[in-house]
Amino acid sequence: MLTNLFSPIKVGNMISKNRLLMSAMSINFGVDENCCVTDQLIDYFVERAKGGIGMMLVGGGSVHPGGQELPNLPQMYNDDCIPALKKMVQKVKQFDTLFGVQLMHGGRQSYLPEKVAPSAIPAPAVVKGDVRALEIDEITELVSCFGDSARRCQESGFDFIELHGAHGYLINQFLAPNSNIRTDMYGGSFENRTRFLFEIIDNIQMKTGKEFPIGIRINGNDYIENGWQIEDTVRIAPLLEKAGVVYIHVSGGVYGSTELTIPSMYTPHGCFVHLAEEVKKHVAIPVITVGRIKYPDHAEKILQEGKADMVALGRSVLADPYYPEKAKKGELSQIRPCVGCCLGCIHAVLAKEPGSCVVNPDVGREYLLKNETQPSQSLKILIVGAGPSGMAAARRFALEGHKTIICEKAPQTGGLLALASKAPGRGELDDILNFFRQELNRLSVEIRFNTALSLELLNEIKPDIVIVASGSMPDMPVIKGLFQTKMDLVTNVDVISKKELTGNKVIVLGGGMTGLITADFLADQGKQVVVLNRKKSFAEEMSSNDRYYLRERLKKGKVTLHKNVSIKQFTDDGVVFKSNGQEHVLTGYHSVVISEKNSSIRDAKNLEKQSAAKFHFIGDAKSPRHLMYCISEADEIARSAELA
Repeated sequence: MLTNLFSPIKVGNMISKNRLLMSAMSINFGVDENCCVTDQLIDYFVERAKGGIGMMLVGGGSVHPGGQELPNLPQMYNDDCIPALKKMVQKVKQFDTLFGVQLMHGGRQSYLPEKVAPSAIPAPAVVKGDVRALEIDEITELVSCFGDSARRCQESGFDFIELHGAHGYLINQFLAPNSNIRTDMYGGSFENRTRFLFEIIDNIQMKTGKEFPIGIRINGNDYIENGWQIEDTVRIAPLLEKAGVVYIHVSGGVYGSTELTIPSMYTPHGCFVHLAEEVKKHVAIPVITVGRIKYPDHAEKILQEGKADMVALGRSVLADPYYPEKAKKGELSQIRPCVGCCLGCIHAVLAKEPGSCVVNPDVGREYLLKNETQPSQSLKILIVGAGPSGMAAARRFALEGHKTIICEKAPQTGGLLALASKAPGRGELDDILNFFRQELNRLSVEIRFNTALSLELLNEIKPDIVIVASGSMPDMPVIKGLFQTKMDLVTNVDVISKKELTGNKVIVLGGGMTGLITADFLADQGKQVVVLNRKKSFAEEMSSNDRYYLRERLKKGKVTLHKNVSIKQFTDDGVVFKSNGQEHVLTGYHSVVISEKNSSIRDAKNLEKQSAAKFHFIGDAKSPRHLMYCISEADEIARSAELA
């Protein structure tokens, strides 16, 4: 029973119906050319309010045009934004959700070419460009900008605001010694470095009244040298409470930190909970924790053990807006899980693209789908392959009311993704496969295992539509000496499925995601591994956050990486190659693992002309690519008007 999670809580003068807060996320869509919110952002929030969240925040609310974190985030620095905000509030508030805005200034982490900060010190990572130190009068102006923005939020009907004092943005830059080397009244001592924050709180209260609730997101640890530490948070927390702040939302990390603000699947669940737990010892106001808390029973346990008063969910409610409602009803198997890949939610956004979600193609399309109707006719659908594409398509077809059958030549579901989930730290990939498995069972989708597509099967089922999601397999490159070597020649699929064993010294050919994951798999067994990457970058298809943790694992496993590789030839027990202009000769190796690229499995093409059914190729069967495209394409084909 999730008794604590779904009990109400008093936050300032507000009552939240449960202990779940949807974190502010810079989703980078849903604003017009003036950064006023549009129906796209409104319906994105409406969908999550319908899903039962107790409190919810608009992310990236910029208080000044010079502090815009990303180009397509809501502005709060102009009264012209108020009418659209009012419209959004009115639509969201129908669903008994406390609705707020996170106010922020990006400082040196803004995307703009001209950046300002407490001191002229560039961000340590991600954002490049010169930074100018703020003058005293500019600091005073920005304090006022926060107050004016809070007043606009209040006039728009929002219940509360949250100050973004974490993750290396402007307020955090003032707090941390490594980004604030000022010698005036805003730098040096703890009192001076915190002055900007307390002046902002005072200015907001002056303009909104002390009854308008102010929360704060603050780091418990910057995880960077000479940064803000838990001792600082513990020191400031009672002062924030005394100043009238109604909750403290404790997070961690900045751009360039050793622990990332948005951690990937390699990070333990609840990675920042210990920070909130420490802060909670020093204040009476609610303390909110965050950091890979994706399972409802885990959230319940945190509350039960008194480590926090509320739990913040970000990516979990991107993946499934109805997470709270499903958890409350005990429908845990129906919650579509975040897999911690960081690809759509943060990688895309940092590339200044609209935010999305690998497992939920509906993110950002809620306004287009809200009036969707069921198809007028029920079709018979045969899906070839029970990997992620095939299962995603089958689920959507079944939800659309079509009779759906899957044939799978293997004795189990999952395809190559099930293999990838066996690599160290990547077990959560199986969560999305388990979701699809349980959904197909719930929707009574028939799966015929050990059954390849054949003319006999087509004649028996007589489908209207055949969806080919047969996947892909590793492609064998042609390189001088490769097929004459005395080393064992295997593929990454052979290795991770344990169909083939390797020797103790292994060459992995391919530096993409599968190559690095395979190298990690082998290094985890204590093997000596060298990766030869013929491209200029490693694992470009991964999110930078996910790749960061994988690269750190490879360092610990002492995996040697070479890029820009030009292979001269393979020898009996090694390889001769050039990398960045330098020649290398490897000898004494036992195995070569092929993990460069995949080729689509398109055997079904031979049967297309012999069937009256309409064939569609999706996922890797269409063209090998990553999971985001596979699932979104599967959903799209099942909704397509072409099927009628």
